[in-house]
Amino acid sequence: MRAASFLVLVAGSIALAACGRNSGGAASSAASAGLAEASPPASAPPPTQPAANASGVPVHVGDCVQTSVQQVGTRLEGTPGSGSAIGYANGLSQVSYDQVPGIDSSRPGDPVKLCLVSLPSDCPPGDDRGKVYGGTNLRTGQTWQEADSEHSCGGA
Repeated sequence: MRAASFLVLVAGSIALAACGRNSGGAASSAASAGLAEASPPASAPPPTQPAANASGVPVHVGDCVQTSVQQVGTRLEGTPGSGSAIGYANGLSQVSYDQVPGIDSSRPGDPVKLCLVSLPSDCPPGDDRGKVYGGTNLRTGQTWQEADSEHSCGGA
């Protein structure tokens, strides 16, 4: 299956983005005119970030990360019209049997916001295929939702 080789080709790191959620942390207001805003104490907890595991991918539905496009291609390597495929610097990838305009117009290096949209259910142990991610190319503004594999868990 060519999707497996596509998954192996992507690797890298990412920076976290807030994904539409309010970040925690607050700055103190000056009590009187002429005073600058107070900085939070060194022991203050860091701002709230979306949950991501050690490889920088979202782990809960609604969590988002920012990454970049590493590779854009077709579902079947070298077969135009076979569907869209995209790989990201954080190791995630998406694939579709359809041509997805937002994926097809993406280029390596484009910044992308990825949010976990849904998780598969009733999967056999060890089979975690079928996570659906929503992507937004921050250069083009185009969006899409696609799975991380050609088949969901328990499928072919």
